[in-house]
Amino acid sequence: MRDRRGQGAEPDAARPTERAPSVRSEGAPAPPERAEAVLPEGVEAPPAADLAALFLLLANSALFHLGEGPDAMGEAAPVDFAQAQFSIDLLRLLREKTEGHRSPEERRLLDGIL
Repeated sequence: MRDRRGQGAEPDAARPTERAPSVRSEGAPAPPERAEAVLPEGVEAPPAADLAALFLLLANSALFHLGEGPDAMGEAAPVDFAQAQFSIDLLRLLREKTEGHRSPEERRLLDGIL
């Protein structure tokens, strides 16, 4: 048996490649809205995926790794200073990278967390 890949009519280098445009043009339609998920009765919808939710996720992670909450079994969570520091560093990075782009509420929340 012989490998015949790349032995077609034209070499791979000569074949045109298709690429999705990296920037949407002015006349291009907006991406479709995400469809609402149908949840079973009694199941709460997840919180909105926004910057405040990300800040709170990282803050809770830092607190958990500092031993401020129980683990999944209800036991005291083990302290992991390195992971707590990582979460705090990510929050500081987000503060730096989102400067001037946060709402007043997001700014107050992040300042309060840090």
